[in-house]
Amino acid sequence: MLKQVAEGVLVHQSELLQNNTVVVQGTDGVLLVDPGITDDEMLCLANDLGKYGQPVSAGFSTHPDWDHVLWHAELGEAPRYGTARCAAEMEELLSHADWRTQVTEGLPPEIALETPLDRFGLITALPTGTVRIPWDGPEVRIIEHPGHAPGHAALLIVHSRVLVAGDMLSDVLIPMLDESATPIEDYLVSLRLLEDVAADVDVLVPGHGSVAGTDQVRTRIHQDRAYVHALRDGLTPDDPRLGASARPDWEWVNDVHEGQAQSIARRGGK
Repeated sequence: MLKQVAEGVLVHQSELLQNNTVVVQGTDGVLLVDPGITDDEMLCLANDLGKYGQPVSAGFSTHPDWDHVLWHAELGEAPRYGTARCAAEMEELLSHADWRTQVTEGLPPEIALETPLDRFGLITALPTGTVRIPWDGPEVRIIEHPGHAPGHAALLIVHSRVLVAGDMLSDVLIPMLDESATPIEDYLVSLRLLEDVAADVDVLVPGHGSVAGTDQVRTRIHQDRAYVHALRDGLTPDDPRLGASARPDWEWVNDVHEGQAQSIARRGGK
């Protein structure tokens, strides 16, 4: 079910991983950001959009992780944009004859049979350096950064003062670092870029977890930065997303943290 979070901006959240799909209403259609993860959820989304009488006029994938590059036939044939690097990552994956097997092996087993792959990863690359989504609707700024995944981008919906953060600034997921040569620095650079627009944000929509108000934007930035600093310094993070107090059924986040801590320790904190 779509829930309005700001003027002209609605959110649909998936059940399993609390993925947030963002709908931005335009003149003759909507911009659809990260449209969901299961067949039923995307059908529900398409039906909800039908009630508003606006077709999907453009899509956007914030980054090339599997759960952000899915699509469904009922959502139509609108261009699905991403950064040039995001699109390149998808093109490289899809060039492999066994790409479907690779993707399926990485899906949560609970939804492996419910995740539609027919339109997986068909991203239209925006030219490098593009700063606005080309569509007939409110201004949506693209904030590309090196954190979490290649070609990751946050979106700032200027008029509505909404920041769509992709897989950052979550209240349920710790920062998940990219497998780059300098993942710590990359993530810290990304947080600085998001902090640069914090004064222009009233509503924060993370890729996973709870939508936050303006009072939580800087809090989440500081929390993510504290976690990354602890990893860098070889310390145990004091983070509510970890440990026995973490959400039920999300214990796997602790495993992600342990793997990251070991990897950064081997790199010498870089």
